[in-house]
Amino acid sequence: MSKKIMNVALVCGPNCDMETQAIRATLEYFGARVFTYWIGRPNDFISVLSGEDIYPDTEMIILNFHGDEGKFVMPELGESVYEASEPQGDFGPNEIMRYAMLEGKIVIGNGCSLGDSKLAKTFLNCGCQIYIGPDDYPDGNAALMFILRFFYEIIQNNKKVEEAFQIAKSIDKEHSSMYRLYKRSVHD
Repeated sequence: MSKKIMNVALVCGPNCDMETQAIRATLEYFGARVFTYWIGRPNDFISVLSGEDIYPDTEMIILNFHGDEGKFVMPELGESVYEASEPQGDFGPNEIMRYAMLEGKIVIGNGCSLGDSKLAKTFLNCGCQIYIGPDDYPDGNAALMFILRFFYEIIQNNKKVEEAFQIAKSIDKEHSSMYRLYKRSVHD
């Protein structure tokens, strides 16, 4: 087996499995080692956000979720199914601030409105080096194409993150142009 180019955590939110499988297959074809995390309950997401469940030496994390109004749409469980102290409802900046510890990671919130500036700044305050996501509601096919082109440029063409982002953002003037890149300042 040849040496893998990078380790990528691919986190699949509710009802995102088809897109997640397409992303995984493509990134593995490009030469990345992909670790897929299936989120069935809020505590699964907390384990990823806290870094507890992230494979060592993972450089990038793709949070492949549906989003709404700057929040990650979480699975809805029956009242009796939630574990003690497990949060209920969608995850926005307050939940990210409470649970995320992703020092030095590059995180992509690949879902509608997950590039909301308040959410992005919260991720940066929790240690992320770069946070990327759309600040509006792009078409699902455009979101898939953005992520594939972004990684194609990084892996195949050895582009830096910012340059790959600009290329992927330019694919579609209507949808992929919604993506924003937030970077931690050198003073943080």
